[in-house]
Amino acid sequence: MYIRELKLDHFRNYDSLDLEFSSGTNLFYGDNAQGKTNILEAVYFCGTTRSHRTSRDSEMIRFGAGQAHLRMEMRKPSMDYRIDMHLKEGKAKGIAINMVPIRKAQELIGLGHFIFFSPEDLGIIKNGPSERRRFLDMELCQLDQFYVSSLSAYNKVLQQRNRLLKDLSFRPQDMGTLDVWDEQLVRYGSHLIRAREKFAGRLGDIIRPIHRKLSGGKEEIQTGYEKNTTPEHFAEDVKNSREKDLFLKSTGCGPHRDDLRFMVNGIDIRKFGSQGQQRSVALSLKLAEIELVKESTNDLPVLLLDDVLSELDTGRQHYLLDSIGSIQTFITCTGLEEYQNSPVQIDRIFHVSEGKVLSS
Repeated sequence: MYIRELKLDHFRNYDSLDLEFSSGTNLFYGDNAQGKTNILEAVYFCGTTRSHRTSRDSEMIRFGAGQAHLRMEMRKPSMDYRIDMHLKEGKAKGIAINMVPIRKAQELIGLGHFIFFSPEDLGIIKNGPSERRRFLDMELCQLDQFYVSSLSAYNKVLQQRNRLLKDLSFRPQDMGTLDVWDEQLVRYGSHLIRAREKFAGRLGDIIRPIHRKLSGGKEEIQTGYEKNTTPEHFAEDVKNSREKDLFLKSTGCGPHRDDLRFMVNGIDIRKFGSQGQQRSVALSLKLAEIELVKESTNDLPVLLLDDVLSELDTGRQHYLLDSIGSIQTFITCTGLEEYQNSPVQIDRIFHVSEGKVLSS
């Protein structure tokens, strides 16, 4: 699978843009704040219906335009796909596949798989649990349609339950409604827990030899899924947590409290690892994603590297570039000099400046 063409109208800083890509490595260079990341964001958004930067679609509409349109053409061995995204302020986004509108975003799941790696992803390891839950959700949403619907339903139930917990202080007569939300919280949350546990287990198997090789055989990594509760005890734990939830006016039990654990040579790398060790684990995690997608889908993902090489030392840069292989890759950087001695072949180069893109 690879992305053949991308057309943008009034997206971010682009008034109009039409690009054709190589199925190999595509390099975008230019000064900061010129629009390089916006191109990668558009590809990821068309492929997943989500932005890696914002949860508000309106923020991606060019200032003053009121609406935006994205079109991406994706080529697969079986057939070609055209994906259209229409964004309009104050309305839900419209999505069409091969000119046929779809009602639910999960209908897009499985057409393609996208792995985004940015400097912010280096914080997956050292930052708070929400970063690692977001990583779990974004990966599973590309692999499991049922997970997408369960996650959406769970988040809505969680929001409604938290609102009710706040309202009950002056509307105690609604206490019986809490049982309804508790039942749905357990129903949808249990699927999230099972799916995450399975994913984390397989991720641990894949990341181990990758990290061993990256560290020159000096480090052994172990991953663990830290569940806030289990499907078997979820209902009971929610019941036992009710008094505390009413006091805090927030739901304290459920997969929205989960985390991923990374141990290197027996040490919790999140808390006690050096910056270099944490970056190595983050890189291993992204490389493991690639292998996991290959194994789960029998297809190659599209790799999006947003100015990430500048954050890695020479050894890690070469390891990452050596691992790309035949994967279609999009790379952003500020200059071409860092790729002069690179082991990776650059198939197409784009210069980005002030919302204009020139191909060479």
